[in-house]
Amino acid sequence: MSRPRRRGRDVHGVLLLDKHQGASSNGVLQKVKRIFNANKAGHTGALDPLATGMLPICLGEATKFSQYLLDSDKRYRVIARLGERTDTSDADGNVVETRPVSFTQAELDAALESFRGDTQQVPTMFSALKHQGRPLYEYARQGITVERDARPITVYELLFIRWEGDELELEIHCSKGTYIRTIIDDLGEKLGCGAHVIMLRRLQVSRYPAEKMVTLEQLQALLEQATAAEIAPAELLDPLLLPMDSPAADFPEVNLPDAVAAFFKLGQPVQAEGVPAAGLVRVTEGEARKFIGMAEIDERLRVAPRRLVVEFPQ
Repeated sequence: MSRPRRRGRDVHGVLLLDKHQGASSNGVLQKVKRIFNANKAGHTGALDPLATGMLPICLGEATKFSQYLLDSDKRYRVIARLGERTDTSDADGNVVETRPVSFTQAELDAALESFRGDTQQVPTMFSALKHQGRPLYEYARQGITVERDARPITVYELLFIRWEGDELELEIHCSKGTYIRTIIDDLGEKLGCGAHVIMLRRLQVSRYPAEKMVTLEQLQALLEQATAAEIAPAELLDPLLLPMDSPAADFPEVNLPDAVAAFFKLGQPVQAEGVPAAGLVRVTEGEARKFIGMAEIDERLRVAPRRLVVEFPQ
């Protein structure tokens, strides 16, 4: 006889977790889900175990809109070890080649410039990209190399921070789908010495503020504080959540009157004033501008529902 499913809370919003080094993204996701006692949770693009920093975790209805963060820009701080190349392009792999570091500052500047702007990048084999239904890293661990097509990426900003001996520190603002490990590996080859990542920290996702990040330790402390004070943990935890529509904050808003919104929430395309000519929009309801879903403007300039918020009883 199967055990009854444990009932959690219908809690909705986005938590900016400061992931610690050595943890898997899915591992910390499950811990956050348990701490919030949430029914539903998902992250918005994994960080490698080696990496730390901003990992937005969507709870409840916010998971429906997490895809918009997958498409957003990211900013990273990275430290590379020069003179050594590894099979994973980071410190978790095995060193496969050692070469002397003999380039000049001028050669480094020229190499860095070649990565700025629009370029093509061949994804690393140690990535979660799928080939025939399996992530590439599964093939890589079996010693199998799969042919990968180069993909367009954009490096909006690449800042030189320091170069001391065999360490090089950079800050990189880049588009979705950019692999920092691959940039470092490619840079090492351009410099003729090889390189791999020894520290990687995600500083920002989209426009989310870094000061809103919290650690698992801070969340656990709040949970223990609530228990000691004999209050509901939600009173201390839920104020940390950003609005469920924050992943879609960059899309234009269409505000519907209550009467029109009632039809929209039933899944029906509706007419509205001041809509853009095309594209995705964030839809709100009434004077309170309550977020009710995402829509696409169709050829008749109607607001056609794409993802709707399920309204839960209070």
